Amino acid sequence: MPKFPQHIAVIMDGNGRWATARGLKRSAGHREGTETIDRLLDHLLKIKIPCVSLYAFSTENWRRPKTEISEIFNLLNEFIQLKLEKMIANGVRIVTSGNLTRLPQKSQLLLADATKRTAKGKKLTANFCLNYGARDELHRAASLWAAGGAAKAKKLPTEKQFRKLLWQPDLPDIDLLVRTAGEQRLSNFMLYQAAYAELYFTEKTWPEFAAADVDVAIAEFSRRKRKFGGL
Repeated sequence: MPKFPQHIAVIMDGNGRWATARGLKRSAGHREGTETIDRLLDHLLKIKIPCVSLYAFSTENWRRPKTEISEIFNLLNEFIQLKLEKMIANGVRIVTSGNLTRLPQKSQLLLADATKRTAKGKKLTANFCLNYGARDELHRAASLWAAGGAAKAKKLPTEKQFRKLLWQPDLPDIDLLVRTAGEQRLSNFMLYQAAYAELYFTEKTWPEFAAADVDVAIAEFSRRKRKFGGL
């Protein structure tokens, strides 16, 4: 029987390249990318993967043109509005990682509503990483620990205590990290949680990534022997 990952993380790369290759605006690639998210969630529910983390917008993505940033968040808003009832019905629980206070107000309100209304979902936890960066997350965790008075007492946190200060401390470690569009780097994504993740890279852009590609990635994961530092 194949081993199935309990937590898959995805760096969703290549929306712009997909659009450019077809003579379309980059916004068309981002729109198609949201449809890929919908299809991915459907497939993960079907094969009973309990947790997925999606790198939707990084702390570095603010360097992009303002028009593109606006389009991305408009699509996020549209996605939530169109898909929320479906996700509730399917037992999807939405959580977020990242400092949402910099997001547009409408996005903040929609995400707050979505997390509240899907809180009882038991079949799949979908962690949307927005204005997220791993270095930022770790710096925030260390700052929270120091602000609690531990720094003055020269007391270091245990791993369990430190983990509690991360954005989503109760999610399991990442088993399989997938990156689309051919790039082979982690790009500041969930570095703490991905310490022992198996990495899978595909040349397909995110809009091209289909259910069959998920299955190929999981099959590759199943063939690997995970040692976690042992023999």
